[in-house]
Amino acid sequence: MPKVVAFMPMRHSSERVPGKNYRDLDGAPLFHHMLRTLEAVPDVERILIDTDSPTVAEQCAEHFPDVLVIDRPAHLLGGETPMTAILQHDATVADSDWYLQVHSTSPLLRPDTIEAGLAALESSLEHDSLFSVTRLQTRLYDAESQPVNHDPVVLLRTQDLPPLFEENSGMYVFSREQIAEGRRFGDRPLLFEIDPLEATDIDEEPDFVLAEALHRMQREGLL
Repeated sequence: MPKVVAFMPMRHSSERVPGKNYRDLDGAPLFHHMLRTLEAVPDVERILIDTDSPTVAEQCAEHFPDVLVIDRPAHLLGGETPMTAILQHDATVADSDWYLQVHSTSPLLRPDTIEAGLAALESSLEHDSLFSVTRLQTRLYDAESQPVNHDPVVLLRTQDLPPLFEENSGMYVFSREQIAEGRRFGDRPLLFEIDPLEATDIDEEPDFVLAEALHRMQREGLL
């Protein structure tokens, strides 16, 4: 597909894992891992970081001088700000037909997985955007103890259950027109399935511990 601009918004503060974006993970600050991943994706033309973090800005200037770092405007600060509002702002700074959004908190996502997602969207005749998902084939219940995807009387094998798909925050691909309308994907998004290990996302402290162990194994060729 045409070259894309990659967005990686980051806040300086993190409520559940303090300083996680620039905390050391397997020998480097967390966000460095995703920047190196993006730099290895041929279809990524430019990388933009939107942040209120002086730490992130200083490290980018030293280690990633080609990355465009912009200060997040005051009206977009705060944990309650919708991500679509931030992405809309970023799209006014870096114009492109297509955008890729990733998170620093997905350090196991591989360059070839991102490239495969971009290629899958380009070759699709029926989809207008993409987001990554994790396949779930397990017995799920709602808060009222009602089965969501199975019949407890029948008890099919879990591998025979109809799959459900969890949005895993690994990657999103959307057009200029979609984000201008305040949408991170269009009317016919491609659900792009990725390996559950690559989909590891850091939200809580145990996630950080797990991601670091898995990243070390990945680096050593054990995954």
